[in-house]
Formats: sequence, C-alpha cells, structure tokens
Amino acid sequence: MLDWFDRHQRVMPWRAVKGRRPNPYHVWLSEITLQQTTVITVGPYFLKFIGKWPTVQDLAAAQLDDVLAAWAGLGYYARARNLHKCAVAVADKCGGKFPRDVDGLLDLPGIGPYTAAAVSSIAFDQPAVAVDGNVERVVSRFFAIEDPLPLSKPAIRAGAAKLADGVGRPGDFTQAFMELGATVCTPRKPKCTLCPWRDGCAGRKAGIHEELPRKLPKSVKPVRYGKVYWISNARGEFLIHKRAGQGLYEGMYQLPTTDWVTDRKAAAALPPPVKITRLQPLEAEVRHSFTHFDLVLDIWTGDTKNTTLAQPVWITAKKLDDYALPTLMKKAIRLCLNGKTKTA
Repeated sequence: MLDWFDRHQRVMPWRAVKGRRPNPYHVWLSEITLQQTTVITVGPYFLKFIGKWPTVQDLAAAQLDDVLAAWAGLGYYARARNLHKCAVAVADKCGGKFPRDVDGLLDLPGIGPYTAAAVSSIAFDQPAVAVDGNVERVVSRFFAIEDPLPLSKPAIRAGAAKLADGVGRPGDFTQAFMELGATVCTPRKPKCTLCPWRDGCAGRKAGIHEELPRKLPKSVKPVRYGKVYWISNARGEFLIHKRAGQGLYEGMYQLPTTDWVTDRKAAAALPPPVKITRLQPLEAEVRHSFTHFDLVLDIWTGDTKNTTLAQPVWITAKKLDDYALPTLMKKAIRLCLNGKTKTA
C-alpha cells in the first residue's frame, strides 16, 4: 500500500511535499472542509482560508462573520462556526499548537473521532485509524462484509484497525487508505487491476465487490415549504438581515423568509416577517436539498420601511461576497435579479 501511495498519490494543496512534515493547521483545516464535500470543491476554499489566515492564531483572531463569509457555498455551516471555535481553543488553551494524540484532539470543539484520528496520524504520524467513506468501502470489499451500513460500522472499524496494525508511516498509510478508495476502489467500476490489495480482496474473489458496501434503504425525505421576500429600493439595493437564534444558518445573512412548514397550504397562509407593501409573486420558486429534508420557497417581491429585522442591511449584487449568504439564499437572489413578477 505504501509503495503504491508513493507512486500514485495526488498533489493537494494541504499535503506536505515529500521529506517535510505536514502542517497540523493545514491538515486540520482540510479535514474539516472536506467533510461532506469533494476535493475539487474544497481546493479553492482551502487556499482562500490560508491566504486570509495563514496560521491558526490568525483564524482565531478573525471575526466569525468573516469566517462565515469565506465559508459561504460549502454548506453545513455549523462546521464553519466550530472551525472558528476550535481555532480559538487551540490559540488560547493550547498555545497555538494542536494536541498530538487523539484524546487531546477530541477535547477540541468540532473534532470527532474521525477528524481526531486523521489529524493525529497525518500531522503527527501517530498510530490512529481514520475511517471515512472511502475507507469504509475498501474495508467492506476487502473483508467481504455483507451487513449493510450503518450496521456494519463496528466490523468495518475492526477491519480497518487490523489492516493498519503495526504498519510503518501511519500518516502516509492513513492517506493511502483514503486515496485508494477515492481513486481505485471507487463506488462504481472499481479499477481492481490497479489495486495493491487485489490479491487479498475477499469481495473480489467472491465476485460481489461492486455490490459492497451494502446500505439500508433510504427513507423518503420530507418536503418543507415557505416564502422568501425580495425587498428592494430605488437605489437598486435589496434587504438582507442576519439570522437570529441557533440552528440552521445561525449567524448568517438571508433574505426575509417565513418559517418552513410541512404543509404547502399552511405555508401559503404564512404572513411575512415584516410589513410589506405592493406584494407580488415571482414566476419562480427556490428548491434546495438539505441532508434531512427538501425545501421549496415561493418568492415574493415588495417594499418596506420596516427595519425591525435582526441586523438589516441594504446591499447591491456587487456586495454579495461581503456577507455570509448560504447557497439557498444566493439561489433566491439570482432568481430575483433575473425574474419577472407574475401577472395577476
């Protein structure tokens, strides 16, 4: 595996060049941004972050609003809030240095077992097994584990630990494990002839490797409905405000919106969050998919003089990147900039 990795590893902006130790800050930042996100998507964000905040102390000193704005588009925004909290904890409580061991890393905000193992092994060459989706697939196939995920997770972790037991260069092995799943042992049409472990793969021998890992049937995601409001003025500005409270999109900016409910008729009757005059519907709706539900928002336009919303701001389209606006709201803004109101 290590010989294969030495020959075939991909060049990534957070990976140390051969002969140099990885930068723990870069390793941690990459692991947080890569959660639920592809390598291709993360690359430019990673470079933007280290350009703005070259060290963990710089990130800790940043304003959360600036971090959220830099994160906008990556989704799962709790990661960005935890990223900042973790940077503050490392700077204030750890003297600006990440703990080397898994237990110490687990004490930091936003770091779970996978991230702790990945940072400990990759950044500090500690013997820890990081099991991500790629590793789950490799192990399921290698040991022909036929129980479906997530029921098979204990067997997969045990299998991964067995494969990693006593191996040299733990950090490189962790990366090689992930790399094998990402580039060779792929979900569809795995490139078995290129795999360094093909001769020992029980799934391949049984002819079931492409079926693994099996998964329990997905439940149908519920749909929520609501309305979102495009409020503009004669200066070509439109109104956004900071989302109050905790939970989804906490601390980010948005267009005014109603609550999101499961009944479409009930959603149509929801009042706007502020008094709006000259209300008109747009010939478009915003559709967005979250992890646990899908969302459909009808778009309405109008005017208001009411600025009782939390931290209201009037901006132009040129200022979009200055505010932490989630992808959902950017979708709505694009539709509003290009849309036409429905005729009565």
